[in-house]
Amino acid sequence: MSVFPLSRSKLAVATLAVLVIAGLGTFGAIRVDARAPAQAAPTIVPEVDVATVVQKTITDWQTYSGRLQAVEKVDVRPLVSGTIVSVNFQDGALVKKGDVLFVIDPRPYQAEVDRAAAQLAAAQSRAGYAQSDWERAQRLIGDSAIAKRDYDEKQNNAREASANVKAAQAALEAAQINLGYTKIVAPVAGRVSRAEITLGNVVNAGASAAPLTTLVSVSPIYAEFDADEQTYLQYISQVKNDSKVPVELGLANETGYSRKGTIQSVDNRLDTSSGTIRVRARFDNADGSLVPGLYARVKVGGSEPHSALLIDDAAIGTDQDKKFVFVVDKDDKIAYREIQQGDLQGNLRVVKGGLHAGDRIVVNGTQRVRPGAQIRAHMVPMGDGNASGDANSAPVADDAQADKQAQLDGAKQKHSEPQTQAQAQPRTKARKDS
Repeated sequence: MSVFPLSRSKLAVATLAVLVIAGLGTFGAIRVDARAPAQAAPTIVPEVDVATVVQKTITDWQTYSGRLQAVEKVDVRPLVSGTIVSVNFQDGALVKKGDVLFVIDPRPYQAEVDRAAAQLAAAQSRAGYAQSDWERAQRLIGDSAIAKRDYDEKQNNAREASANVKAAQAALEAAQINLGYTKIVAPVAGRVSRAEITLGNVVNAGASAAPLTTLVSVSPIYAEFDADEQTYLQYISQVKNDSKVPVELGLANETGYSRKGTIQSVDNRLDTSSGTIRVRARFDNADGSLVPGLYARVKVGGSEPHSALLIDDAAIGTDQDKKFVFVVDKDDKIAYREIQQGDLQGNLRVVKGGLHAGDRIVVNGTQRVRPGAQIRAHMVPMGDGNASGDANSAPVADDAQADKQAQLDGAKQKHSEPQTQAQAQPRTKARKDS
């Protein structure tokens, strides 16, 4: 009957022993932590690329996309009907003004010329006879040897014969013109397309007839583009004052702008639906490398040269609707600076406000700094192509710092392992005693 109370007392003693041992283990662990010297990890000062804000004289430019257009474009159509008996050009060849491109069978038109010439000769003969008869009537009427009615009739015949001569001459000229149309010549100098209708085909005359080929002039050439209202008001409107607004042209396979030209004309109205106005620029094309229809990048400049501050475009960060850079002061500390950016000038960005000439900004390694942080400045030229916001562009010195930081982290981890074991051992022992 005394077994149950004895077991309860033993259980209470064992529980008390476990609590005491656990408390001693915790106290020992605390004593171990208290004895361990506090070692703060050394501060790693990041090294970043820093460049000085550039100040230089620039001209403002605006870029647009457009298409090349020929100054003169002609759809070559026949003006007389007939059979094509000759094609005198190679597809895509350069031709001069007046070169014969096609020949239509001239024989029917030559026959018409001969007939008109014969009718002219007959009319001239009748006119000569009528003129002589009228001259005799003029002599006879003075002697009252002829009736006035006969005199008037002969005068009328002479005048009518003279008019018939003019009509015959006009018919002959029309026949000769049609005969000339049988030789279809190049109306302008340029590059001809392929022959759409070939030898032996019969063609019809008129504006509704199918074109035989097309012809475009080569040099000069136009680049047409749509300019926005602001650019028109600021730059292009000067064309009305006979000012030469400079433009530059670049093709799709070019990174820069290889050709220079001027604004040729501006449309007479603004498109209200798009807010743009059509502009035409003129460029020389002596080598013929520019082809109508090609995509063109057009850069328009109109401002007077002025001084501006330039920074690497990749150094600019975005904070919601704000643009900012990290400025490095004389103590090599980072400061946040909001800026107002302008247009690109090459790979540099114009800064309209927020910076001053001589300021130093972070251009590489911005992801490793924050306002107020201390850095080691590695000076580089502005716009040397090294500025980047990603980690892949970090300097080599930062890799060495990263290795050093990893070693320190490993040392701290090893230092903390004995403490963990000291805390765990009493608990293990207590579980065994229980």
